[in-house]
Amino acid sequence: MKFLDIVLIGAFLFFTGSVLGWVLEVFFRRFFSAKKWINPGFLTGPYLPLYGFGLSGMFAISRLPIETGTPWLDALLIILIMGVSMTVIEYFAGLIFIKGMKIKLWDYSDRPGNIQGIICPLFSFFWLLISAAFYFIMTGPVTEAVRWFVNHIEFAYFVGVITGVFLVDLCHSLHLSVKIRAFAKEKRIVVHYEKLKEFIKDHVESFEQRHASFCFPFRSARALWEDLEGYASRMEERLKDHTDRHKKK
Repeated sequence: MKFLDIVLIGAFLFFTGSVLGWVLEVFFRRFFSAKKWINPGFLTGPYLPLYGFGLSGMFAISRLPIETGTPWLDALLIILIMGVSMTVIEYFAGLIFIKGMKIKLWDYSDRPGNIQGIICPLFSFFWLLISAAFYFIMTGPVTEAVRWFVNHIEFAYFVGVITGVFLVDLCHSLHLSVKIRAFAKEKRIVVHYEKLKEFIKDHVESFEQRHASFCFPFRSARALWEDLEGYASRMEERLKDHTDRHKKK
């Protein structure tokens, strides 16, 4: 297989996984965590790169020549490698944003056994379940999709267009995160990205008397710095309430 084909297949899997992961996270937030329609992740568009890297990685791992002579052991080893790889990707992605951008994209601090609030046993278990589902259910369809893509390489044009849109979105989001980082550095805090979105959504719908934008969660009548100040005040109040309740116990 040519190098260009490998790059195109990687891009195809990356964007497929990113979009599917975004859909999964939208419904997870609506019905299990935030209980609201929140545009998840760092970017504005309908994609989560973590899942894109995950799908690409799981597909590559599924092709590893692991042959112990025992089929069930082969499957177990591949699933374990996939699950561990996803946890590692999640950890380093979260760490880069916390250390480099002062932004926390997700927070498992309230989960038992968590490490820096970035990974925890529960979600590592979920990654294993996703890996098992991929291995037993999705390997065939994904392989067929890749084979179809290779045989219809003219669709690489659309991958190129999506890549261009993604890069524009990435530049916009990085520009936004630079402003958030400057605020967080000045206040010596780490901004919880999802909670900031929720705060802006609540403010817009309560005080501006209109529905907050799903696609552009940071759009409000106030300047971003004002929203960040309001968010920081709310987080400080919640921390104080939590500390007071803890002292009473």
